[in-house]
Amino acid sequence: MAAMRSVLLVLVVLLGSACGTTPQDRPPPAPVGAAPAVSAGPVTISIVGTNDLHGHMRELPLLAGYLENLRAARERDGGAVVLLDGGDVFQGTLESNLPEGAPIVRAYDALHYDAVTIGNHEFDYGPVGVRATSAEPGDDPRGALRARIAESHFAWLSANLMRREGGHADLAPASTVIARDGVRIGVIGVTTEQTLTTTIAANVADLTMAPLAATIAVEAARLRSEEHVDVVVVAAHAGGDCERTDEPSDLSSCDAHQEIFRVAEALPEHAVDVIVGGHTHQAVAHLVHGIAIIESHSYGRAFGRVDLTIDLGSRAITNVRVHPPHDLCTDRPPVGSDPSACAHGDYEGAPVHANAEVAAIVNEAVARAEAQRSRPLGVTISAVIDRNGDRECALGNMFTDLMHASMPQADVALYNGGGLRADLPAGPLTYGSFYEALPFDNRFAIVRLTGAELAGLITEDASHGGSVLSISGMHADVHCAGSALTTTLTRDDGRTVTPGETLTLVVSDFLATGGDGFFRAAAAREGGVTIDDGPPMREGMVRVLEAHAGAIGPLTYFDPAHPRIALPHARPVHCP
Repeated sequence: MAAMRSVLLVLVVLLGSACGTTPQDRPPPAPVGAAPAVSAGPVTISIVGTNDLHGHMRELPLLAGYLENLRAARERDGGAVVLLDGGDVFQGTLESNLPEGAPIVRAYDALHYDAVTIGNHEFDYGPVGVRATSAEPGDDPRGALRARIAESHFAWLSANLMRREGGHADLAPASTVIARDGVRIGVIGVTTEQTLTTTIAANVADLTMAPLAATIAVEAARLRSEEHVDVVVVAAHAGGDCERTDEPSDLSSCDAHQEIFRVAEALPEHAVDVIVGGHTHQAVAHLVHGIAIIESHSYGRAFGRVDLTIDLGSRAITNVRVHPPHDLCTDRPPVGSDPSACAHGDYEGAPVHANAEVAAIVNEAVARAEAQRSRPLGVTISAVIDRNGDRECALGNMFTDLMHASMPQADVALYNGGGLRADLPAGPLTYGSFYEALPFDNRFAIVRLTGAELAGLITEDASHGGSVLSISGMHADVHCAGSALTTTLTRDDGRTVTPGETLTLVVSDFLATGGDGFFRAAAAREGGVTIDDGPPMREGMVRVLEAHAGAIGPLTYFDPAHPRIALPHARPVHCP
């Protein structure tokens, strides 16, 4: 730990010039000024955190009802609420994607968010308009995001997003200061260091990511010394994973290797008080190295909350209460139904009612997308086609089969588990359901590599956890040869793929340009990667489905007894 702190101090010095609280293109959403004079005594500040909405705005009117009750409770006791989001706000649904996130900004303004950190998928829209990447001179690869930031009355934050040639990126400030009921709260925004390999590479090619812990330490120290804040909160698009959230001090069910836990452990003591996390779509409500960390699943399902009791005389935090993630619904409503109609009971001593203003914003956006959403694809799904980003599953195999059928000149199709975003429900398949399973506007890409290189990629993927590769056109047998893990590839017709054989793969442009760390060597070779300039690959896959007609189900694509990638045991696979 001492060595880690030494490295941290060096990084603090190097990063000191990268931070600031003032946006370069517009003033802060509200003046902060000095905290008003108040009588000394305890006050409760409730930090509420959401994360990874991914365009699922139908949940927001009910969230607004919970917030109204909590704000009323804090008003009664003289406290206040600070509302933050851990990023990945836009990408994921037709109602959000078609207008490039504009309805989400309107809804978040109506919800009175204070600050939102930039998530990795905030870069997916690329320039303003239908193209997901720049194609014309003058196209801004982050134009859609800049437009949404300019429209927002809440603060967007990004402390560790840097330009490759040096200096802080010009999208958003590192932090903001909020004054509430005599308390000054500094909020810092950071984004996972995985960002550059988990979004469309062309839109972030000129950027780099500074280390989270060092960046936070610098800005937290500046906020306390220069801005005289009483509380420092981090909105981080970086997260953790805990199986239980009933006891904040019990970390036994948590994965200590997750990014936000490593960041918390590396921070100087008392630098940060609360972290609102995101990115992993998991649950966290724990105290780590003296820091309250919350993360609340994804898709608007729940919110997190930390109550801080602050003595206004000493300016000290005298009590910290970490609440488990609070599900908006006590019973999950059926897919596609109105979440506000679900069972939700009371909150803070009063019934929860969906907010009419937020509902009007949501209903307008949903109505505009309805014709496209409800379009039938002529296919009936017999049982749910499930997704699982960590192991072979029916949805991953279905996607690769559709990709292969769309680009039959390829020998094999590959798709990454992180791109599987929703199950396909049983019943007649609509465009909207398929869109939510594949909301990204990625293009097809052809990658050329040898049999040995493809076998090596699958071997490497098998030796790690996390996002899994799905395959079509070949079977892979991953096994131990002595102490070495190796893979044998066989075409669907039974022919073995030789190491020197040249293969063509159809993949997404996300993978082809380095996403998830794949195909960097191929992309560096002349002619190694070709990006299709046609419509998004989702549209080609939809055409294949429409031509198919009839019934399909999970067993159409995945037989657990005969997997396409055979492993000796669950990933990660290691040989003795």
